Amino acid sequence: MADYSKLDHLKQKLDSFRPLPPEIVSNLHEDLVLRWTYHSNAIEGNTLTLKETKVVLEGITIGGKTMREHFEAINHREAIFFVEDLAKKSDSLSEWRIKSINQLILKNIDDKNAGVYRKTNVIISGADHVPPDALHVESGMQRFIDWCQADGKSLHPVELAARVHADFVKIHPFVDGNGGTSRLLMNLELMKSGFPPVILPVEKRLEYYETLDTAHTKNDYEPFFMLVANIVEAGFKPYWHALGVTP
Repeated sequence: MADYSKLDHLKQKLDSFRPLPPEIVSNLHEDLVLRWTYHSNAIEGNTLTLKETKVVLEGITIGGKTMREHFEAINHREAIFFVEDLAKKSDSLSEWRIKSINQLILKNIDDKNAGVYRKTNVIISGADHVPPDALHVESGMQRFIDWCQADGKSLHPVELAARVHADFVKIHPFVDGNGGTSRLLMNLELMKSGFPPVILPVEKRLEYYETLDTAHTKNDYEPFFMLVANIVEAGFKPYWHALGVTP
């Protein structure tokens, strides 16, 4: 079982330093947005390096990289800002919010399908799990949202965030951008509960895909919960570094 008591302790410790000095908040936020954007896009096959992503977010075009890759970086940053605003309002997950996140991710990339539930069947490359038939996407998403607003609230915030990610991507409701959307939704749940957002490093891509597939095909979420708990713990490290404290 993933141990959430350790994470609760780390959160309490961080909360004891709040409100954090504005310069620390600003510095950490800039670093977070860059790394979150780079890793999330790299998992999906974007070839921009971390430094190239930084330059693109500063408004400079990189030669030899596609326009899509540029838009993926710019759009992801906008989606982060949108999710941060949602987290401040602490509203429940809704269809509109989910579609809005996907719309931002696919802006100028696939405007026709952005924020629109898929009308076609899909397979996830390399996965054993086959997402539901397109005819069942709408009802599946409604059940998912109902669960999040009701039963999901009884789970530990970190477990809820992981479940939201896993169950959303199991439905695979959009033609494209499901991975990025699911990671943004996971972080939305974490931030609403006062946990730092997490970055799923591209280096863990294989473990990430394997544990998700295990959750989807065997209904065994534990390996994925463990992975998420570990990256949540890692999400506190930049704060300890900035504050000069040991956890």
